[in-house]
Amino acid sequence: MNCTAFKFNPTTPFVLDKHAQFIPATRIRNPQRNVYTSVGFSFTGKKLKRCRHLAPPNATSLVELELPLLPFPLNEVLVPSESKALHLYEARYLALLEESLTRKKLFVHFVLDPIIIDNSSGEASFAARNGCLVFIENVERLEVGALVSIRGIGRVKIVKFVQADPYLKGVVIPEHDRVPEGESALDPKVMQVKETLYSLNSLEIKLKAPKEAPLQTRIANSLMWSEKELVLDCDEAFIPSLPERVSFAALQPVSGSGESELAKLQLEKLRAMELKDTVQRLDNSLEFVKDNISMVAAKLAIQSVEMDLGSEAMQVIGGQLQRVQA
Repeated sequence: MNCTAFKFNPTTPFVLDKHAQFIPATRIRNPQRNVYTSVGFSFTGKKLKRCRHLAPPNATSLVELELPLLPFPLNEVLVPSESKALHLYEARYLALLEESLTRKKLFVHFVLDPIIIDNSSGEASFAARNGCLVFIENVERLEVGALVSIRGIGRVKIVKFVQADPYLKGVVIPEHDRVPEGESALDPKVMQVKETLYSLNSLEIKLKAPKEAPLQTRIANSLMWSEKELVLDCDEAFIPSLPERVSFAALQPVSGSGESELAKLQLEKLRAMELKDTVQRLDNSLEFVKDNISMVAAKLAIQSVEMDLGSEAMQVIGGQLQRVQA
């Protein structure tokens, strides 16, 4: 299998080894819990290696970008249209941030997929997959590091690594769906997904949420972003078509999602990133949204029953107080 791969030493938290040490490098905010998760890795340039390029034979005719690369574990895949908040505080990642700001606010978010575990050497090999070009929407300087808001733009392939220290840097090419019949033929499916997403959003905002929770859901935010005309300071070849962007917009967590629901979403995101067929992804997204609508409707029904029971209980308590006072 063609891949871009490299080796890490046992200090990386991605190595499934009892002697592995955890080195925090980046913290990712989980919007569902308003907390941050730390991830990181350590490697040496001498152990960096490259397999055959992921690019197709005609890759030389495609536009390329040389950008900083930020790796994440397999359960942190980022899809186009998705937003994420990162707390960068380690020196090398702050350096990555500074270079990204000079490179039109762009870098690449990708996941590491373990492919070989060599117990004899204590090293692990990883494939670089699910690359997503991201745009830095906002940077908030903190006493320790910086809080960085990013937005996934479109899928990319890492064709080679050009730097390992102090942070990864590589050459990427755009990766798009095959749409032989043209975008106009997809309009009915795109509209159907959008209408279903609007229905989900109207239900989702009725769910109980903390007072500080934003009124706009992540699904609505991603859909609004995917619908607008993108004006980014990069080659248009890296910007997906409208149908492709909408096909990814559905893959956002619903307010109050549990662990099983988030795990299902993660699998759906991985499947969507591997697909090269916009029609199939739109169909998959539509089914996924319909399932979420059923889930939210059930939660709203339970919420309504709880509110009714609470109201009845208050009436009973009120009646008892009136009798005591009499």
